[in-house]
Amino acid sequence: MEKIVFYERLQHERDKFENLLNRVGFSRRLTMKGVFGNLSIKDLLADVLSREQFIADRLSEIVNGEAYAPSASFTALENFQQRNSYPDYESNLLEKDKPNHLVIYKFKNIGMDEIVEQELATYMSIVDLFQQLTYNQCIDHDLFHRIAEHTYKPYRRTSTEINRWLKEIASESK
Repeated sequence: MEKIVFYERLQHERDKFENLLNRVGFSRRLTMKGVFGNLSIKDLLADVLSREQFIADRLSEIVNGEAYAPSASFTALENFQQRNSYPDYESNLLEKDKPNHLVIYKFKNIGMDEIVEQELATYMSIVDLFQQLTYNQCIDHDLFHRIAEHTYKPYRRTSTEINRWLKEIASESK
């Protein structure tokens, strides 16, 4: 895959995600529980933010010539999360497709506006770092797959839950 093709796909998926969040609208709906279990859209967005921060930090390491290795023990996994304030999403010891409750708890008392601001800044960091990388670096580090895993695949999962919830509350109000 060419970098420009991947970048266009990433932007397309991002636009769809942002359009959905804009459609949901005002803050009260964004913090209502029940979107996914007992979680709100704010909680799910905090989870997306942590996944984006994970890949932004890995991209920064690549740009700076630093090495990353997924946590291979539970002690290393715990140490990683303490050091970075988010899980090691590429460790085989972690369930990857479910929201991480430690992350959600961390953002519990942070306002929706601040989460949105951090998430936008992190996404822009991903884009900026990606643009600094060569095609060969992208191939060598499997970045097309890895970036997708931590950006638009979580957008899709979150969007599915939000759309399901919107249909559910729409049918309840009839």
